[in-house]
Amino acid sequence: MENEIRLGDVIQTRKPHPCGSDTWVVIRTGADIKIKCQGCGRIVMLDREVFLKRRKKLIQQGPIPNA
Repeated sequence: MENEIRLGDVIQTRKPHPCGSDTWVVIRTGADIKIKCQGCGRIVMLDREVFLKRRKKLIQQGPIPNA
């Protein structure tokens, strides 16, 4: 799996959120990753290492950032 994380990535987690959804969208990157639940809209901030462990697969990759 690619370790590149982009804004707008839609990912699937290993365990579902309590609302029942397991899809999240990346809304911030850096040392910490902020993700938003696609089911209920809850926002969670995780360390990059924790995010990479909890991510199961990339469903849709976000747009290429302008360099």
